[in-house]
Amino acid sequence: MIHRRKIKAIGLFSGSLDSLLAGKLIAEQGVDIVALNFNLPFPVPGRTPSSECLEGMAAFLGASLISLPADEGYLELLRSPEFGYFRGMAPCVDCMVYMLRKAKELMREIKADFVFTGEVLGQQISQNKHSLNLIERVSGLRGRLLRPLSAKVLEPTIVELSGAIRRERLLDFQGRSRHRQLKLAREFGFGEYPIPGTGCLLTDSNFAARCRDAVAHQELSFEEIELMSYGRHFRLKSGAKVIVGRDEEENKVLEERFGNRGLLLKPMAVPGPVVLLRTKKITKKDIEIAGRICTRYCDTLKRRAVKIKCGEQNISCKPLKDEEMAEWRIMANSREHRQKNTQRSTLSGGKAKVKRQKVEKNDRGNKRKNKTGN
Repeated sequence: MIHRRKIKAIGLFSGSLDSLLAGKLIAEQGVDIVALNFNLPFPVPGRTPSSECLEGMAAFLGASLISLPADEGYLELLRSPEFGYFRGMAPCVDCMVYMLRKAKELMREIKADFVFTGEVLGQQISQNKHSLNLIERVSGLRGRLLRPLSAKVLEPTIVELSGAIRRERLLDFQGRSRHRQLKLAREFGFGEYPIPGTGCLLTDSNFAARCRDAVAHQELSFEEIELMSYGRHFRLKSGAKVIVGRDEEENKVLEERFGNRGLLLKPMAVPGPVVLLRTKKITKKDIEIAGRICTRYCDTLKRRAVKIKCGEQNISCKPLKDEEMAEWRIMANSREHRQKNTQRSTLSGGKAKVKRQKVEKNDRGNKRKNKTGN
């Protein structure tokens, strides 16, 4: 008796509702699933599942879970994405290509048959038909990349054409509305799942401004990205960076987790923030400005000097005025950072257009070769 090998697939698995639904649709066709999760450094609290939650979700699908950390290659695509930023500092197409290339490597390693994702046509600005086709080509998964939720409005894949996956049991979702996803989740008996919506901090305008600033000053690292989630951020004219804790919890994080990665400043006799000064070469001017910023956020009378402990020394500082600090503040409504964002997006968009044209030209050339060969 001849036994057919069980079909095996790798699914990109963020734990989002869409990735869960896509996994369920494939699992119901008897496919052996490996859920591939990427531990990216931009989680959104409340929308990014914990590792325990991911394990439970994968178990619900009957899938094995593999989690991979982002590497230096991911930081590089963030610094200079081939296909540009789509919202804020989110390099959506490059990010998806990065993950799919990793999935392709794993597919070869475990001899899987195809890769699938929870992408929905038209749900995000980066999920139009052109972008989905571009992602499939550039990732090297032509014909092997299945989007179960939108399969019926996209070209059939190899596994659908071969009958390994029954196309009629896939769906035709498209557009931004998630009513059909929520209805399907109820039909499948899903209990808890993350709130539908973006789960990437790079789409947040203020976080994007901080990330853009780090790229501009060649400071982007996983440590710096973690620090971006805490405090108010200022970039001084000298290039030094000042981070000011906004509450007791952030003060504790800055002091205990990052205190050895810069100069700490704290008020001595009044309630106030912990301030972290980060620079390659600390100057008296930078210390003075950081101390005056610290004093500005202390609970004291306006214009009153406050004693600030900075490292091994104590200094007395008068607070800066808000208008004096405004030009240094790293945030979305900063005129300087808006201008940089516009310029960077324009440049990235032009680069993306050139890259897309190059890919499309190669595709046309390959088609002509194939026709000649036939």
